[in-house]
Amino acid sequence: MIPAATLDVDTAGGFANLALSCVHREYPNKIAHVLNSDADARTPRQLTPSFYGCYDWHSSVHGHWLLARLARLYPNAPFAARAKAALGQSLSAANLRQEAEYLKGAGRNTFERPYGLAWLLQLAAELRAWKDNDAQQWAGNLKPLEAAAIQNLQPWLAKLTFPVRSGEHSNTAFGLGLMIDYARTAGDAGFAKALEDRVRAFYLKDEGCPIRYEPSGEDFISPCLAEADVVRRVLEGKAFATWLARFLPGIPRDGSTAWLKPGVVADPTDGKLAHLDGLNLSRAWMLDRIASALPAGDARVSALRATSEAHARDGLRAVTGAHYEGAHWLGTFAVYLTTR
Repeated sequence: MIPAATLDVDTAGGFANLALSCVHREYPNKIAHVLNSDADARTPRQLTPSFYGCYDWHSSVHGHWLLARLARLYPNAPFAARAKAALGQSLSAANLRQEAEYLKGAGRNTFERPYGLAWLLQLAAELRAWKDNDAQQWAGNLKPLEAAAIQNLQPWLAKLTFPVRSGEHSNTAFGLGLMIDYARTAGDAGFAKALEDRVRAFYLKDEGCPIRYEPSGEDFISPCLAEADVVRRVLEGKAFATWLARFLPGIPRDGSTAWLKPGVVADPTDGKLAHLDGLNLSRAWMLDRIASALPAGDARVSALRATSEAHARDGLRAVTGAHYEGAHWLGTFAVYLTTR
């Protein structure tokens, strides 16, 4: 467990308010939109009526995931009714049918692939797990878009020759991890196997990841840790421990945190530079999950957990919502960390 990342109802309410303040805020907005004709020159709300807020489509999607996760875990909290109202406004059957048609449009097969689509599948999984009549209705409404996302992802998985090892949205390992979790909870054995096969093909022969070169200046994902975090989903126990020793041989065995220091944001008003706040949060949960996958008594666990705690402290301290373009998405990473 990460002591710095405990979540009480007041803190949860603060995170919920970050999402509530943006899921229906249309501007400013950064869209990645293929126009096929003049008719496609429309506003974000007209193009994607469920997920037009929070500055960009993927942030809107995982902002809705945040609201669903917290309302499910804290059904009697003061923010829960507002969260459900916001979800009900966005996740209507009509809105989501239009979202699905948008995703299936000409030239949009690469839209939000893999990051945004992976978070969409997480939203579907969250709604499905929520034993609430409204949530089950929203989960049903989401099915056409959920199916369209998988239809775009499956041929991409089959054709992707090499993984993308960036520290931003295109990172393959991060997307695969979220998708594997979704496929397993959804009981989609075929999709899960396709994802796991890609992990094995892409990563099991890797060794000596140069984590000393991290982070790049605009990372919010660690390429090395994201890879280790997805591999622990397909290897267990001693097999994972052996692979990790080859892949990250420099993990200390004395509990030290000096091997991996948190990122420092020089200007939180700069949306790209502020990515490093998210890096600290994602590193924190990846380090914790990597530690949890090692056998009992592994000497590396103490360093992994201590380093996770250091990153969690710095990352959570930055989740203030003070600078919209740099922080509209950080609440999601904080909730993903603190709710495990």
